[in-house]
Formats: sequence, structure tokens, C-alpha cells
Amino acid sequence: MKIAEALQGITHLFLDTAPVIYYVEEHPLFLATVTPIFDRIDSGFLIAVTSPVTLAECLVAPYRLSLIKLQQDFFDLIVHGRYTTFMPLDHEIARQAAELRARYNVTLPDALQIAAALSAGCEAFLTNDGNLDRVKELRVLVVGELEV
Repeated sequence: MKIAEALQGITHLFLDTAPVIYYVEEHPLFLATVTPIFDRIDSGFLIAVTSPVTLAECLVAPYRLSLIKLQQDFFDLIVHGRYTTFMPLDHEIARQAAELRARYNVTLPDALQIAAALSAGCEAFLTNDGNLDRVKELRVLVVGELEV
């Protein structure tokens, strides 16, 4: 599916971990696909939503490798990015995550991410996990299935 078609009608897009890593680390296989999406965020056509789960997962490798600049790049984009909302996790998101985990048999981090996306009013969830397409509460966009 073309990116423009996939994003049609979307105003709030949740960013799962992988697409953020692809963009910040300039992944050779996926950068061309995620760049137009981040360009739409940077220009204000899309509001990005992230969570503490995205931040924590993105920071693991930079901490392991002591890459201070990369740590800061992730932090700046995920927490302080222009047109980005950092969605804290609370008891209602935890309750909804448990319900989603029970219904779809997804991992707890994925359930927390989806619950945060729903709580923030996101219409779509950008990931590269094709197993999440079984979630029906919002549109799941899989990076590997998108075309520029």
C-alpha cells in the first residue's frame, strides 16, 4: 500500500519502536519508507504519539554501546519532538492493555503501546510487526508493507 493512501484520514499516528529506530539510525532498508512519514510529522500534517515503552526500547542499544549522542537523539525525538505527544502510562492504559493482551494474545509491551495509542486518540499504529494486524481497534501500518 502506498504511504499516502495508508495515511489518508490519519491525524494522530502512534510510533512503535522499530520505525523510530529506522529513522534515527538511518536504517538502509527502511529509511526511504519511514522518511516521508516523519516529514509529514515534522511539517505538522501528522501528530506523532509515543510512550515510555518506545523510549525505553529505543534506548537499550545506545546504552549498551555507550552512544551518548544517539541516546540524546532518541530522547529528543520521542519526548520533545515537534508535533509529537509523549503519552504517559497510567492505570487506565494498564487496564486496557490487559484487555487487549487477553483478546489478541499480544505481548505486554505491544498491548501497552496499543492501549497508549487508543488513549491518545490515534487512528493508526506504525510498526514493523505484522502480527499486530489482528488488532482491530485502529489501523495497523506495517513499515515493510508500505510503498513510497
